[in-house]
Amino acid sequence: MTAPDRADPDRAQWVREALATHERGLVSYAARVIGDVERARDAVQETFLELCGQDPAQLDGHLREWLFTVCRNKALDMRRKESRMKNVASPVAVGEAHAQVSEEPEPGATLEQEEMLSKVLNSMKALPDSQQEVLLLKFRHGLAYREISRVTGHTISNVGYLIHMGVKALRAKHAEDLQEGCAS
Repeated sequence: MTAPDRADPDRAQWVREALATHERGLVSYAARVIGDVERARDAVQETFLELCGQDPAQLDGHLREWLFTVCRNKALDMRRKESRMKNVASPVAVGEAHAQVSEEPEPGATLEQEEMLSKVLNSMKALPDSQQEVLLLKFRHGLAYREISRVTGHTISNVGYLIHMGVKALRAKHAEDLQEGCAS
């Protein structure tokens, strides 16, 4: 493969724009899948290297979905490879991985919002991995059900069910926490 800058300046610009727009979200997502931010960055780098060989016209309208799908596959491959090399894995908690790659807070963000996010992320740890993944793709990365379906391989209706059950569990946990807070 030739260097995209020399072969096609438009393609190089397309890749640079995709990198600027999606890198941070992909690293956050891959860190959740792999459990390590540095290896997540490697997965994202491999994803963008693969993007260099793609035809922009074929990905028109599906770039974000393609990036998350390829990144997920690379992250899962890395995780499988590591698990074969190690008998015991120690994944990083979702909240810790998120904290290492999260964006700067918007002006006016309050301590209360940060505490709520922390509580939600901690509550999500109790959910099955499939629910955690679809909730993060939906609410953290803004993917539509159809995009999540293509990224994860679940049917669209299963994505909806997983999101519904995950949100329901989080609401129940939040209501329980509020009752405990009022009782003390």
